[in-house]
Amino acid sequence: MADLAVILVTWNVRALALKALRSLFADLNASGPDAVVYVVDNASTDGAADAIASEFPQVSLIVCAENLGFVRANNLALRSIGFPDADAERLPRAVYLLNPDTITQPGATRTLYDALMADEALGLVGARLAYGDGSFQHSAFAFPGLSQLWAEFFPTPGRLIEGRFNGRYPRALYEAGSPFPVDFVLGATMMLRREAVRQVGLMDELFFMYCEEIDWAWRLHRAGWGVKCVPAARVVHLGGQSTSQARPASLVHLWTSRLRLFQKHLPAWKAAVARRLIAIGMRVRIRQARSLPDGERAGLLDAYRRIYRMALHR
Repeated sequence: MADLAVILVTWNVRALALKALRSLFADLNASGPDAVVYVVDNASTDGAADAIASEFPQVSLIVCAENLGFVRANNLALRSIGFPDADAERLPRAVYLLNPDTITQPGATRTLYDALMADEALGLVGARLAYGDGSFQHSAFAFPGLSQLWAEFFPTPGRLIEGRFNGRYPRALYEAGSPFPVDFVLGATMMLRREAVRQVGLMDELFFMYCEEIDWAWRLHRAGWGVKCVPAARVVHLGGQSTSQARPASLVHLWTSRLRLFQKHLPAWKAAVARRLIAIGMRVRIRQARSLPDGERAGLLDAYRRIYRMALHR
């Protein structure tokens, strides 16, 4: 078995997925590690699966008959590899979940892998991300709580939005270049140690999409594994290319997952306060949406109202 198994999940992002795979294979071929690559296509209608099979015959391609969502699709590939139950010697030393809207920079994959393998207490690492124009993108965050919800909905000074009040780590930690401990890394680049996945299991499939990486990291921390961001590993993350195709539906998925996350991991009193804050925030969004153009208003109003009802009655 190769040292590393890489998994990409695609849904109607043909051009981006091809670009992501080109940059990934260029990096692997130049500096390793020895890797196998799996692509799970979530019933794309843009010819992504055929294009990937044609250009990258070395990829293990799994074509789904329906959109399984991010979590179930990744778990499908993880099970194909043998996780979580196969004997360790039959599994790669690490698995790497990589978004299709990424561009791997030279040396990034090897840097992540070496950082993960250098510390036996580490269960998960993620790269330093940048937007398509090269500007800074937060790559890791503190676990969400009430202060982040406040910053989401209500006027908050910029220094708080960019700070720990809103779950952000100082930019100086990224600039220093050394791996630093975090609560969780953004799901665009998640590399996990084999033993950590075998211990905590696969991603929770009750999360269709969104928050699954937070839940996984929370479970890893509780099992005693460390999580770090590795700034020396650089990846461009364009962000939101699949979900932007269905914005109202994506909003419902996002807040359904956030509500589930709070219910699962926060104390009961804090989860209740979080639901109340979300309900108030959705009332604010509903008022704001009424001034939108006709083409946007109806779908967003319906989404905000659905989220409001979920927050009140969950």
